[in-house]
Amino acid sequence: MPKITGGTVVKLLIASLLVGLVLAVLNIDPQNVLQSARDGAEALIEMGASVFGWAFKYVLIGAVVVVPVWLALYLWRYLRGKR
Repeated sequence: MPKITGGTVVKLLIASLLVGLVLAVLNIDPQNVLQSARDGAEALIEMGASVFGWAFKYVLIGAVVVVPVWLALYLWRYLRGKR
């Protein structure tokens, strides 16, 4: 892991100052940035749920058949010694 030196800390402080000045000129505050990130994450989760939500029901229905068959075959192979 790289060492954190005094020079690194100074560079981070200068970069933070410059970015803070630019954001202040654009009238953007940290609360707005965090709120926008949270809203974006929630929208992404909702979109994923709507896209994949329909498939979940069918996965559960199929698993009712597939998992017991797989388990029976697995146990059969295990008992015959063909792992």
